[in-house]
Amino acid sequence: MVLAVLVASACAWTPSEEPEAPEPPPAPAPAAAAEPTACVTAPIVTNGSRLRKRIALTFDACTTRKNEYDERVIHTLLETNTPATLFIGGGWALANPRRLQELAQYPGFELGNHTFSHANMPKVRDDRQVIEELQRAQRVVYDLTGQIPRYFRPPFGEVDGRVAWLASQAALTTINFDLPSGDPDGSVTPKRMVDWVLKQASPGGIVVMHMNHKRFPTAEALPAIIKGLRKRGFELVTVGTLLDDNTWPACQPAAAPALEPALVAGVIP
Repeated sequence: MVLAVLVASACAWTPSEEPEAPEPPPAPAPAAAAEPTACVTAPIVTNGSRLRKRIALTFDACTTRKNEYDERVIHTLLETNTPATLFIGGGWALANPRRLQELAQYPGFELGNHTFSHANMPKVRDDRQVIEELQRAQRVVYDLTGQIPRYFRPPFGEVDGRVAWLASQAALTTINFDLPSGDPDGSVTPKRMVDWVLKQASPGGIVVMHMNHKRFPTAEALPAIIKGLRKRGFELVTVGTLLDDNTWPACQPAAAPALEPALVAGVIP
């Protein structure tokens, strides 16, 4: 059940500040009628503007048993001067604190929230646990880097309207994707991955890849993907830059139709 009483200021995690001396309470103001709740849903963003030839490469650092790190992915991004949005799992960050601190130093990288434990969020039925998954990841990223993520990538691409709304109460915009790279598919070769991404790329697209599995073909395919996208005239940008072209509402009217499940795919057809 959605916690309708939540408000953004109550759920959004922010770093603690030094307490200030209390001030005398102001004179009571005349009672005002409570404003109606504006909305109970939030957008699930899968792409930016289709009118501009920009595309965002995103990389998930999932919390797993091994919490691996494929530094080849990052080296390619740096060598080709390619901006990217990195969605960081809280457990992965705790296992790789120095690596995360190094990533945060590069201005071309934008850090996002990939939950703390990589739970399948729609299956977490307790709203408080959903908020805690997001806030724990926020705390870890902030403690290690001083940065507070603005965007949330749901694990497995699994998200529904309830989870997106709860994320919005934690001051996070839900970012999924419209182009799965297919890198988790064990049968996909680097060449097949390159051909697929270049064929399916479209203006405003958000591509999902991974940076925490060395067995994935991501690192081998990435140089050709970057080169091919640029050859086709795409500007490679972060999610934040991609969304500058759109005014994304914090939420949608309560009367809006229910959000359809976002694209979920890890296998190239």
